Amino acid sequence: MLKSLKLFFIILLTTFSLFIHAADQTLNVYNWSTFMPTSVINQFERETHIKVNYTEFDSNETLYAKLKANPKIAYDIIVPSSYYVQRMAREGMLHSIDFSQLSNFHNLNPLFLHQAYDPTNQYSIPYLWGTTGIVINDQYWDPNSIKHWQDLWSPRFKNQLLMLEDSREVFAIALTTLGYSINDTNPQHIKQAYEKLLALKKNIKVFNTDADIPIYADEDATAGMGWSGDVYLATLENKHLRYIYPQDHFTIWVDCVSVPKYAPHYQNALRFLNFLMRPEIAKEIAVAIGYSTPNLPAERLLPKKMRDNLLVNPPASLLKRGRFQLDVGRADTLYEKYWQLLKIAT
Repeated sequence: MLKSLKLFFIILLTTFSLFIHAADQTLNVYNWSTFMPTSVINQFERETHIKVNYTEFDSNETLYAKLKANPKIAYDIIVPSSYYVQRMAREGMLHSIDFSQLSNFHNLNPLFLHQAYDPTNQYSIPYLWGTTGIVINDQYWDPNSIKHWQDLWSPRFKNQLLMLEDSREVFAIALTTLGYSINDTNPQHIKQAYEKLLALKKNIKVFNTDADIPIYADEDATAGMGWSGDVYLATLENKHLRYIYPQDHFTIWVDCVSVPKYAPHYQNALRFLNFLMRPEIAKEIAVAIGYSTPNLPAERLLPKKMRDNLLVNPPASLLKRGRFQLDVGRADTLYEKYWQLLKIAT
């Protein structure tokens, strides 16, 4: 009887240990939709025997709201944009990163490190980046006639423009034309930007971010604004699309990899971060997604057509006109108020 009881407890303890080990061999990733190739996840699982549970979100607001409502939700890796890194770090929602375990950190381009949204990179690693510029179809419009954001207000673009379904991006255009910062928090300036956008409303055909690639490729819209990576993919389908860096300022955005404060598998998260910074992995991601990589060795591994393309790899001299998005704090409520009013305006 005692032998049987002892054997029972040994089996029970062994089973429990195996269960705990299996639970530890997990990584829960929450990323933008279609923002990481399945092949990358599969390779990480093969190399580490860590099971990746991968789910997707469609906006920074969705990511933020989910973690704010349940800070201890079991995500280990999240991918907020730069200005949300700043907000979430300020509100104590992110775990600091142990760089002693990131042997591949040296691969990153210094241009995307130590920016104002995370001055010491304590809470984020740049994952992919891009710019926001003007998109036109040269069958309908002369590229040489469009040099500034203000040109989109021309009457010739009536009911022609695709604008991104993103309040900060759209307001950045108006703020730039008015001579203000894209990160302005002055209520009067934000109101002026709203009024400026009301004057543009008659030219706007659609607000969209989910289907902007086919909309441009199929010529359902022939001009507007766009994210460089999406436009790059659209140009592969339609050779008449042109991407114009405005001669005034334009937005540089960075989507970053961060670890939530209560990540249940912190060590696995660090292994994943280091894995993503391997040059061949960063290159694979950039080729699949179409956006620019902040990984310098990976940049050199890109196919020549990407490496030499100004959408994917603009020179530093051009990027001097770019401005990084930052958190606007309480002014975000004002942006959202005017954004909703803009969308319902006739």
